[in-house]
Amino acid sequence: MCPLLSPASSSGKWLGFVTAIWVQAVCGNNYTFSNYSDALKSIMALTQLELNTLSVAKDVGKAFGLLSGIASDRWSTSVILLIGSFEGLIGYGVQWLVVSQRIHPLPYWQMCIFLCLGGNSTTWMNTAVLVTCIRNFPNNRGPVSGILKGYVGLSTAIFTDICTALFNSNPSAFLLILAIVPAIICLAAIPFLRETTSAAGPIEEKEETRFFNIFNAIAIIAAAYLLAFDITGNHGHVVSLVFVAGLLFLLATPLFVPLYSVLLKLKSNWDIEQQIKEPLLAGPEDSPAKPQEPEPATIVSVEVDNAGIKQQPMIGEDHTIIEMIRTYDFWILFLSFLCGVGTGMCVMNNLGQMGLALGYVDVSIFVSLTSIWGFFGRIISGLVSEQLLWKFGTPRPLWNAASQVLMTLGYVIMALALPGSLYIGSILVGICYGVRLTITVAVASELFGLKYYGVLYNILILNLPLGSFLFSGLLAGYLYDAQAASSPAGGGNTCVGPHCYFLVFLIMALACVIGFGLDVLLAIRTKKIISHPVLSSEFLENPSRI
Repeated sequence: MCPLLSPASSSGKWLGFVTAIWVQAVCGNNYTFSNYSDALKSIMALTQLELNTLSVAKDVGKAFGLLSGIASDRWSTSVILLIGSFEGLIGYGVQWLVVSQRIHPLPYWQMCIFLCLGGNSTTWMNTAVLVTCIRNFPNNRGPVSGILKGYVGLSTAIFTDICTALFNSNPSAFLLILAIVPAIICLAAIPFLRETTSAAGPIEEKEETRFFNIFNAIAIIAAAYLLAFDITGNHGHVVSLVFVAGLLFLLATPLFVPLYSVLLKLKSNWDIEQQIKEPLLAGPEDSPAKPQEPEPATIVSVEVDNAGIKQQPMIGEDHTIIEMIRTYDFWILFLSFLCGVGTGMCVMNNLGQMGLALGYVDVSIFVSLTSIWGFFGRIISGLVSEQLLWKFGTPRPLWNAASQVLMTLGYVIMALALPGSLYIGSILVGICYGVRLTITVAVASELFGLKYYGVLYNILILNLPLGSFLFSGLLAGYLYDAQAASSPAGGGNTCVGPHCYFLVFLIMALACVIGFGLDVLLAIRTKKIISHPVLSSEFLENPSRI
């Protein structure tokens, strides 16, 4: 490997980040269930409750993400990626064999296992990417989580639109892509995605900010490109091929950043005098004194009991799992996250049946809209929250609170079932789901440190299977089947009409109101402690606590 592109070099670190983007761009296969759920329901002759239980099994795979979190503290990034690629190949490969009818439908319990395996594969990929990149860029956690989670959001639209363009939304071809492509990308990322040193001084920090702005711009262009394809209706074969070629080019565009970094390094090496006058990367002894300013979300948690005062690790320092779950902040964050992502997972898992209930034959447009607008929620919240936090001390949980308000509005609109309500609802739910994932990732690292971040992240991700079980498996499954049984037009296990999900949407709107209250509470606690003058001076004296 070229020394300039080795993982330990600055250019190699950026190349690793590009491969991380590619992994995330194929890592959203867990959100694509609606694209092939109807085929599974038909081939296996399932009721809606049984189908929703399958979707829960898929999400339960994320509960075993704790294994990837523990492994991330002991094994290398390459091993984590290898495990994730292997699991995805098997999990989605078996589903492809069933949907393509190359084998007879497996017993229901076996299908649950393979869906669980496919769902678990993404936790290994996500853990490998997020833990490595946040440790490589600790001073830009918001942009890092926003960009990476943004591409996870786009991945659903990428898979959906490519399958629509090339295979006319064939569910069998779709599952084959889900099985093969992520495995190939993970194997390609293994040589480049490694933990390395963070920015050494203000010059390199400034370079990081500039490069992250470039990555944000590329991602926004890619999202707009996908959105344009979705809203322009049906396309001919030639236009579809051109679209796929353009999309692949946009996904390859981030490579220009590490290449540009290599050129800067070569130019610096060629001109020794210029290197002395204006070094590309300032060493610690050459770096000007950094202005003293409070680090983001450097908070202290103090517990008071009758025996006296017992001080927990400072927020921003490394918490063990036991220390973390003993804090009120963790449980507030955990429960508010459940209200947001749990209801969001219910919509994503049931978009197929929601669309059919309202008379839409092809629901792929709603899957894509949720994905693309989820990207915008991720990328904007990650970038802007970082700026507001540094400039004004605005707590990130306020972003989660705002997302709960919009999500509540989205569920009310979908419950009304007015013309176009599913389009509007899909957009709002997508935006808010993206905001929650990005902001919560950053908040968790700021509150509880990075040493055990792999485990912490996967504990929070337990909300996905838990929320899927509560809101999709139980709530939506039971209520939908009850409506289908009383509907003469449904044929026993199919419900048609706006009443099918009316009560489901109202209950989820209420859950989001509760989540809003929890997010505001966390924001108040966070803001109050940051504003404490004594604590603020401590942060200024020792910003390395983050």
